[in-house]
Amino acid sequence: MIDAGDDAQALDLGLVVAAHGRHVMVETPEGRRLICHPRGKKSDLVVGDRVRWQATGDEGVIEHLEPRRNLLFRQDDWRSKSFAANLDQMLMLVAADPVFSESQLTRALIAAAQAGIPALIGLNKTDLPSAAAARERLAPYLAMGAEVIEMALKKDPAGALATLRPRLQGRVTLVLGPSGMGKSTLINLLVPNAAAQVGEVSRALNTGRHTTTSSTWYWLDEARSGALIDSPGFQEFGLRQIAPEQLATLMPDYAAALGHCRFHNCSHRHEPGCGVREAMARGEISPSRQRIYEALYEELSGKRW
Repeated sequence: MIDAGDDAQALDLGLVVAAHGRHVMVETPEGRRLICHPRGKKSDLVVGDRVRWQATGDEGVIEHLEPRRNLLFRQDDWRSKSFAANLDQMLMLVAADPVFSESQLTRALIAAAQAGIPALIGLNKTDLPSAAAARERLAPYLAMGAEVIEMALKKDPAGALATLRPRLQGRVTLVLGPSGMGKSTLINLLVPNAAAQVGEVSRALNTGRHTTTSSTWYWLDEARSGALIDSPGFQEFGLRQIAPEQLATLMPDYAAALGHCRFHNCSHRHEPGCGVREAMARGEISPSRQRIYEALYEELSGKRW
């Protein structure tokens, strides 16, 4: 790719709306979509990237990647790989049933915090009796200042949309949720032709069912002022760009207790005179959060690249 400057700025601007391997779909400011390929053998382009491109027949060549505002990583075995960029917010969807993973939720919130992306938690299936237990599990996150949006997508879709739409308008939102949380229902409510769009992207990229492993961009309105990025399945967030000693600063309940430790390099796991562990003893940090912190600290301390 060429360097930024007059040469790059003279090229057409495009938005990456789908990516699979070295094939990306780029949308022009006028709304036209075409397949583009980066120069060279390797591509790290992701959905949400802004690029400069030029035509080569019916397709295009990516010549320049515009600076990113932020970038998120997913974890794949021993690798961390980027998968979405230039986000305004993240919506992490959990549900009253099945029971959601607090570890997955925490990883998502840490990844968002590290990238400087505001995060919302959507609690679905609040019409079920198990909603009370789910609210109890989310109580520590509310206490940290997280915003939890309650909804019942199947029982009351109109109410859910009325609550969500004002928070999504004019923003690029990454929607995440493990299987069974209602993410597909949400996407189909917000973007009625989502399945058709996925089919078009699949045929265009000529990757068939494999396209379902990549993220997809959906506009929420004809004016193209708000958008969703759907990342199929649940991406296990890659946190290996985070140093273990940085971890506590990205967890609000831990961060609130920092600055009171005897040792400046305290890991908040076993050292005497630890202000964070004193906060745990006072009940300001829940036992489940303590377990998650210690497991993540161990993981980041032994990370491989």
